[in-house]
Amino acid sequence: MKNFFYRYKIFLVLFSFLSLVIFLLFYDALKQKKVLPIYSPSMVNYELVDNKIQHVKKYHRIATFSLTNQNGKIITNDTFKDKIYVADFFFTTCPSICPMMTDNMRNIQNKFLNDPDILLISHSVTPEIDSVPTLKKYATEKKIDDKKWHLVTGPKNEIYKLARESYLAVKSEGDRKSHGMIHTENFILIDKKRRIRGFYDGTNLESVNELIEDILILKKEEFKA
Repeated sequence: MKNFFYRYKIFLVLFSFLSLVIFLLFYDALKQKKVLPIYSPSMVNYELVDNKIQHVKKYHRIATFSLTNQNGKIITNDTFKDKIYVADFFFTTCPSICPMMTDNMRNIQNKFLNDPDILLISHSVTPEIDSVPTLKKYATEKKIDDKKWHLVTGPKNEIYKLARESYLAVKSEGDRKSHGMIHTENFILIDKKRRIRGFYDGTNLESVNELIEDILILKKEEFKA
């Protein structure tokens, strides 16, 4: 009789364990997983979008570009081929939000420092001031890893066009011909197909942490694809 109850007890323990495992597997399968949206111009605040593409609802991609980084190297779309990357707009003499944005972008840099699939790019909105030596000095001061994070300068009209027609990230200022730019605090997440997958407040640590989590989600999505 004692052996019978002992065997029965073992059965109950094993049955309970297997039931728990099955429950956890079903829970994980049924649990709603976060899916990152694919942004089009029509989904974004119209103030940040060039008026000729505000109606576009799909198939939006970051356009081809050619800019120069802090080392004097030409940076193009090919630099980011098969990479996930985070983009923003700044200028080295900015006294307000840029220092916070740079600090938070550096946190992302350090988080993915040894991950070759993740890159960063910061576009100067005052390229007439932010020359290559100026960007290099800034990069050194801010401990920017030039293998991971590109600070870029170039023709102002090209940067303006990228900001308004590709990244949907800056407001215009005054006459369009002057290419005035009021940059936002946005960090923009770009996938390997050059699509926008998220906008984040680069001055807000909680939002930046969400961006880090979304990069990991995107990595899994790209891996499955």
